[in-house]
Amino acid sequence: MDTFAQAATYLIQTLGSLYLGVLVLRFLLQYLRADFQNPISQFLIRATHTPTRPIRKLLPTYRSFDGATLLLAVLLQWLVIQLTASINGAGLVNIAYVLAWAVIGILSLILNIYLYGLLAVIILSWVAPHANHPAIILLHQLIEPAMAPFRRLIPPIGGLDLSPIFMFLVINLIRIFILSGASAVRLPSGIVPGI
Repeated sequence: MDTFAQAATYLIQTLGSLYLGVLVLRFLLQYLRADFQNPISQFLIRATHTPTRPIRKLLPTYRSFDGATLLLAVLLQWLVIQLTASINGAGLVNIAYVLAWAVIGILSLILNIYLYGLLAVIILSWVAPHANHPAIILLHQLIEPAMAPFRRLIPPIGGLDLSPIFMFLVINLIRIFILSGASAVRLPSGIVPGI
């Protein structure tokens, strides 16, 4: 791979991953009915409003499920994958493969958000347990609904909450199935943002 292809691939993958993260966070926070008066939520809304507007006319939000944002995330994945493949000389990739890779990439990105979000919540509970920064509030609104089933199954033992350990286990088990699915659809490494 020549220098231009490497630089272009890096740029497309990085910018695509950043905007894909914004789209997925918008989808998750809306699905969980997070505080949309939060400044970070307001940024996510502004950053995704214009590109999702035409899609939203065809695919309106149902309750808290924002299908327009999710569809835009899949389309962005498709575009990034196709551009990366074209720059690296692969030409047009079969659309069925690209869509399967896009869905796997988005699922993997969601798992990464929850994995790193859980790590951040654990660290913040030690370092700044009563912090009220807008990012920390949103992080709790994102992670707590996923933690609730684990907390019901495993109550704190002597004041020690073991539920994050089991959430890590479940995230890693799901990751195993996603990676198995990725190999089943012949997903090449380094082409799909989010993985």
